[in-house]
Amino acid sequence: MSTQSPQSANPRGRPRKNRDEQSKIEGLEVRQLLAMYRNMFLSREIDDEEIRLKGKGQIFFQINSCGHEAINTALGMVLEAGKDWFFPYYRDRALMLQLGLTPVEMMKMATAARDEPAGAGRQMPSHWGSERLQVVNQSSCTGSQCLHAVGCAEAWMKGHRKEELRDRIRNWSDGEVAFVSVGDGTTSEGEFWESLSTACTLDLPVLFVVEDNGYAISVPVEVNTPGGSISKLVLGFPGLDVHEVDGCDPVACHTLLKDVVSDIRNGNGPALVHAHVVRPYSHSLSDDESAYRSAEELEADALKDPLTSFPLFLKERGIATEEQLEEIRNQVKQEVRIASDIAVSSPQAHPDTILEHVYSEDVDPTGADFDTEPAPLAQAQPTTMVDLINSAIRDEMRRDPRIHVFGEDVADASRSEVLTDVKGKGGVFKATAGLQREFGDDRVYNSPLAEANIVGRAIGMAVRGLKPVVEIQFLDYIWPAFHQIRSELALLRWRSAGIDRCPVVIRVASGGYLRGGAIYHSQSAETMFTHIPGLRVVMPSNAQDANGLLRTAIRCDDPVIFLEHKHLYRQTHNKSVDPGPDYMIPFGKAARVREGKDLTILTYGALVHRCSTAAKTLAQEGIEAEILDLRSLAPYDWEAIRESVMRTNRVLIAHEETLSWGYGAEIAARIQDELFDHLDAPVRRVAAMDCFVAYAPQLEEKILPQPEKVAHAARNLALY
Repeated sequence: MSTQSPQSANPRGRPRKNRDEQSKIEGLEVRQLLAMYRNMFLSREIDDEEIRLKGKGQIFFQINSCGHEAINTALGMVLEAGKDWFFPYYRDRALMLQLGLTPVEMMKMATAARDEPAGAGRQMPSHWGSERLQVVNQSSCTGSQCLHAVGCAEAWMKGHRKEELRDRIRNWSDGEVAFVSVGDGTTSEGEFWESLSTACTLDLPVLFVVEDNGYAISVPVEVNTPGGSISKLVLGFPGLDVHEVDGCDPVACHTLLKDVVSDIRNGNGPALVHAHVVRPYSHSLSDDESAYRSAEELEADALKDPLTSFPLFLKERGIATEEQLEEIRNQVKQEVRIASDIAVSSPQAHPDTILEHVYSEDVDPTGADFDTEPAPLAQAQPTTMVDLINSAIRDEMRRDPRIHVFGEDVADASRSEVLTDVKGKGGVFKATAGLQREFGDDRVYNSPLAEANIVGRAIGMAVRGLKPVVEIQFLDYIWPAFHQIRSELALLRWRSAGIDRCPVVIRVASGGYLRGGAIYHSQSAETMFTHIPGLRVVMPSNAQDANGLLRTAIRCDDPVIFLEHKHLYRQTHNKSVDPGPDYMIPFGKAARVREGKDLTILTYGALVHRCSTAAKTLAQEGIEAEILDLRSLAPYDWEAIRESVMRTNRVLIAHEETLSWGYGAEIAARIQDELFDHLDAPVRRVAAMDCFVAYAPQLEEKILPQPEKVAHAARNLALY
């Protein structure tokens, strides 16, 4: 059944199509109908085989796709593996089979075989991924993939508009569709709504399918969805083609979907199909649905089960006899048993491979290739850190057309026609000023005020081979995107065993010392990122380092959190001349800011200048402190730390983040573990108080570490 939107007259939309509610079989040949049944039964049989193996302890997790086989099979018939891109969810077993994932591959996912297609045994079964089929590796997080699908389609759109970009976009294909599926419970997630908003705003070729089985584990649909119908809720989205269908009827699904997909391929923008399915088995083997569903409800669902209703339909319409269907079932059972035996006997990955693909295996940003000398232009004048950040982005955009810059307020003006009359915004700190004017609206543009949207779309674009350099305006507001950063951005390469990657650069202003920045514009939280495997984290303290490290971040193949201390943007003490368009600093290489023999001060960010001020005071007292600016926090330069501490035998760690569980705790622990015999005094730390940054200047000054506090701690350490 199609649901027409009252918004259909909107010029950005399409007229809604009335659908015949009767199932039509004349568009499908007998062989296709029987193949439908075979695929559906194959999906169910693999579920049952996995359940059997789980009971024997031969697999370690099982979640089923039962009840979703009909809509899944129809989707696999109208979408094209190797052309379209897929962001499925865990109930999509029949879709994966129809696209071409084999029973052996599927069973190997369950047994965690080293050669399974999704991730060498790193992912749970039913967390789909296949390079061959263009199925992007799926996480367990419900709904996060919606934004990835939008970013994927956005990358396609850029290739559609610029033919010269197509060869740089992974497997660009004319008329491709980005498919994403979710359950009804996932439609409560904010990322689902953010993805709909951007897909409609940009008129992207995205097919959203909501497989509504009535429950999010034990939570019924009316608790998750106002009114109980997601298709009715989304009718107000301009340009979104909305349809509702019996997801247990594969013929009705196929009839609807072939036209919906054709419309998307022809440039008619996004569509949402709301498929009503059933869940005849519990959510997973960890769940018992009889604890919250009545026997009457379960019996009613059993009658709608497509593995019950569709074979009856085939027999009633004279398509097949019971004997023919039984022959299909017997063939499938034999095929699944063979696949199961192969999978159970397949070896798992060797423990030696655990750390493979945490970071890029091809590009090493800590290596000599990223260690270049400055080559400033003649007559170049020193300028600020924010100016050299802008310069690095500008140089790299000239060099690499894959780079796209977006975020809140980063454009000069979203309404580009006004640029002849206005100065332009270019970021709240002007770090991206003028970039839109030079590179155009398609490469530099504003995003919605939605941090997860920025990072999630960037992931989808990067998976396709583009290089998003995005901005989160303040670290204080990055937390809506943290789920995308922690669960998706940092993990995608490792969980897919290197098949998928997303080398996104996230620029974000952080830190305090602003006099008035207060609670929500002064946070330091670098350890929230440094403890995440897969991320590179850097924080420059001066203009030249910012330029060189940002260039390394852009050219490397890993996701990077690039922390820009907003207090340092326009200071005079850290100015530098532009070091040239190829200047880079390798990650994990500290800078010796000051030489000394009495103690080592390890620091970074805004504390570098404060420690230098403190060191001048100490020098007047005859105490010579060595200062190392770490610059790169993950990885950090352990060799430089080790060499310095072994010479001075005393170490003070100073940082702006809070003292307890701060960045210095990890460094201190390692020093005491590996260099204990070289220490003449305990490792000491200076950091912010364990509270938030206040608005009142005298409170802020007390809360954050000042030069006097650094000098006091260093003096006591030197005299220990």
